[in-house]
Amino acid sequence: MAQQHAVWMHIGAGSFHRAHQAWYLHRLLQQGDDSWSIALGNIRDDAGPLLAALQKQGGEYVLETVSPEGERAYETITSIRKILPWDSEIAALVAQGAAAETKVIAFTVTESGYYLTPEHELDLQQPDVKADLDGGLRTLYGALTRILKARIAGGGAPVTLLTCDNLRHNGERFRHGFLSFLKAKGEAALAQWVCDKTTSPNTMVDRITPRPTPDVAERVLAATGRRDAAPVMGESFIQWVIEDDFINGRPALEKVGVELVDSVLPWEEAKIRILNATHSCIAWAGTLAGLSYIDESTRVAGIYQMAREYVSQDVIPSLTPSPLDLADYRDVVLARFANPYIKDTNQRVAADGMSKIPGMVTPTLVECYRRGEAPAATAVLPALFFLFLQRWAKGDLPYEYQDGAMRPEAVRALFASDDPLAAFAADEALFAELSRSEAFLNLLRRTVAGLPQRLAQPDAALSAV
Repeated sequence: MAQQHAVWMHIGAGSFHRAHQAWYLHRLLQQGDDSWSIALGNIRDDAGPLLAALQKQGGEYVLETVSPEGERAYETITSIRKILPWDSEIAALVAQGAAAETKVIAFTVTESGYYLTPEHELDLQQPDVKADLDGGLRTLYGALTRILKARIAGGGAPVTLLTCDNLRHNGERFRHGFLSFLKAKGEAALAQWVCDKTTSPNTMVDRITPRPTPDVAERVLAATGRRDAAPVMGESFIQWVIEDDFINGRPALEKVGVELVDSVLPWEEAKIRILNATHSCIAWAGTLAGLSYIDESTRVAGIYQMAREYVSQDVIPSLTPSPLDLADYRDVVLARFANPYIKDTNQRVAADGMSKIPGMVTPTLVECYRRGEAPAATAVLPALFFLFLQRWAKGDLPYEYQDGAMRPEAVRALFASDDPLAAFAADEALFAELSRSEAFLNLLRRTVAGLPQRLAQPDAALSAV
């Protein structure tokens, strides 16, 4: 008897999914395992041209990868077999999500797309969340509510709900946010079904994937002869760690290099604190120094030193003991950031700082103080973000800043206050218990005071004084 074909429905048609999860499922197909394919769609109408281009190409596109040494490779990705066109009722997503063949519903909606407070609770006052509680379809939660109600109506086969975003304990936190949303919406029966018939494994995902620029298509054409309207590029490095807790089957991902583990925590913490936090602070520092790209920012001696000291002095002691070689991981990460062929923009990486500070930076600050040590190296990160926000408030950033958790009027009010830095440091949403710490405020003052001069001297250290 032939094996039933299974569908992995993915919500979020951005570059990362197409360079990461889609690549792994493509590799399975290349090995002769055609039991799974991807159906791809979006909640919002912000990927229309991309989805249309993919539809015309039968879901196929070329992935370009490049190593730190400049070695480029090209591969036609074939795992996306169905494009789910967008409409205001997300009808195609609902129909596919309701189908019994759909055994995994995965999503990439960025950190801010979960609408969680620093205490990891759903922000019920956020306008998009409020809109969806009234029946809207602006958030993942509103979309999944509609999809899963249709799934129940069609028989209610179990399904894995899999987040592929950089969020600590991402499966647990998504699940808590979703159940909180359902409670607020009065969907008790659906909430019980979610508890009984779904799982949400924690995951760790990693591949630097910049927004594609026109030259990617040009290189694809030159290398392959293919005119691709939807190419994507990323670094050669790739990693995916998943807790093996799928409720209704899964692809044989272990055959293509995915690490299936009991707990993703050690990998997750290392990635969030060493890679993600460092990536963002390099973007903020590079922007403030007048640079456009991550690689050129990383190669500035002072910025590189700042990033290395942050990890070496504060993060590694916080994460020790670990099954990972954290010093080696640090060095590999910084080498990846310095890859001159990726051309990842500071604009892309700098985004969503309001979510990144509490999620990626504050835990290290808190742990240092609990060890009895002043987090001088880590303090540089919020100091850079403060100066970055100050530039934004003045309208002096060289690009449009995107931050799903930022309330513009509140930030402008902060910088109009008598002591903006004190107000910034006192923000409990950013700094948790440290918002009441005089020692932290004083450290931040010293750090912020010294940074402008150091940023003007590319080879100067950016460490706190």
